[in-house]
Amino acid sequence: MELTLKIVDADGAVLVSSTGRDETFLVYRQSYHEGDRVVVEVSEPGHVFLSLDGAIQPGLVYMKECAYSLAVPFGDKRKPYSPNAFRGDIHRLSARSTRPEEIAHRRNLALNPWDDHANRALFPHARANVETRGEAVFAARNAIDGEKANDDHGFWPYTSWGINRDPQAALTVEFGRPVRIDEIVFYLRADFPHDSWWEKASVTFSNGKTCCFPLVKSGAAQAFPIEPCVVEWVELHGLIKAEDASPYPALTQIEIWGTEVQGADLKPSALSIAL
Repeated sequence: MELTLKIVDADGAVLVSSTGRDETFLVYRQSYHEGDRVVVEVSEPGHVFLSLDGAIQPGLVYMKECAYSLAVPFGDKRKPYSPNAFRGDIHRLSARSTRPEEIAHRRNLALNPWDDHANRALFPHARANVETRGEAVFAARNAIDGEKANDDHGFWPYTSWGINRDPQAALTVEFGRPVRIDEIVFYLRADFPHDSWWEKASVTFSNGKTCCFPLVKSGAAQAFPIEPCVVEWVELHGLIKAEDASPYPALTQIEIWGTEVQGADLKPSALSIAL
């Protein structure tokens, strides 16, 4: 796999780039400006290991398209990230293709530190029908960013998906290819007594099956084994709030554990056989 990293300005001009076979590094010796974008290009779809900022954990992700672009965050859009992220006048980025053993083992398939609203290329991807006040610190992407500190809210590292007190709130995690899952883990936001919690949550899978899970007032991981199944997305919905004074339940993190499906780049005609 050939990989390219670029920094592109608001006018589309390439400020710096680096290309390599199976691995590449880019050091940008300037401060970012509003409108700058980080661009990742690959010669073919597949798994890549990305480190796009030294203050954000690297991530093993799946590129369904051959190009991904992340707008460098400024203003309130910085809030879901470390205060050190995207700052300063020297930045080290890296990208490499993955080894077979790295993608073969069981892992959390719902982890993507680089997700955002505009992302349609890099998976997993989280989207929701509602986010509290449209603020970045309560965006759907926060539920899969890997940040699990949950005894506060409203600033990094206390990122969360906020539902704006909407009982019809739903969060979808898309994998971009078929995966085999066997466990779901919830980390509820636990800034009690400011926060409430959910007593029940439902998850519907792309295969049409729905499971309901009982939840308790806790900031600890609440893990639920499920019957292994092959899916391309899951939707969290049917969130039943506890009868307490707080109107603010929220989700800090969802983990979806499982493995890749052998031959994950399945053509639609082959998918039914795998299922």
